[in-house]
Amino acid sequence: MAVITQTNLRVVSQPLLTLRSITWQTYENLLADLDEQSGVHLTYDQGVLEIMTLTPEHESINRYLSSLIDLLVDETGKDVHPVGSATFKRADIERGFEPDSSFYFAQATQMRGKKRIDLRVEPAPELVIEIDISHGSLDKLSIFAQFGISEIWRYDGASIYIYHLVEGAYEGQKSSHIFPTLTTEKIENFLANSQTMTRQELKQWLRQNLTQ
Repeated sequence: MAVITQTNLRVVSQPLLTLRSITWQTYENLLADLDEQSGVHLTYDQGVLEIMTLTPEHESINRYLSSLIDLLVDETGKDVHPVGSATFKRADIERGFEPDSSFYFAQATQMRGKKRIDLRVEPAPELVIEIDISHGSLDKLSIFAQFGISEIWRYDGASIYIYHLVEGAYEGQKSSHIFPTLTTEKIENFLANSQTMTRQELKQWLRQNLTQ
């Protein structure tokens, strides 16, 4: 059985490491050890632990997509409660993950102000952003489905994919349920424009494209 400590993690040079035969308690211990440390995400799936070190490219894309949510909320007036990369876990199904970004919309009022979220009794975030540049071995969509997350935006290093949860499994879609005028093509255009436009210019671009 693998023994992992925070000291071990400091010497991991590769951006992605997958370990097997890891107990739930070891996973819990690592979460506690890394509570104050940013730049590392843990995903656990019934004995398999994936440790991801976040790269500048990974974080940059995540920030741009999160800023798109901010701009959309400003333009549409939709209520939102962002919970970022908070750890979501359930011991009863032995699964846990840390999204790149996550948001509540319909349940924003209900979830706002909560310091801890118990997904056995409370709803999961409605939208998760997943940056999958390193292409890990875990089937994260299956994990997200177990938690009942209704919409996923996934970026694989080249393209954006939108998934909606339908009867317990994800189906690829061209547009968002949460922001119906937003398509995968518009998100990709936003990412491209983010490299050269100011925030004000991006807001103007978004206004022009939301209704087209």
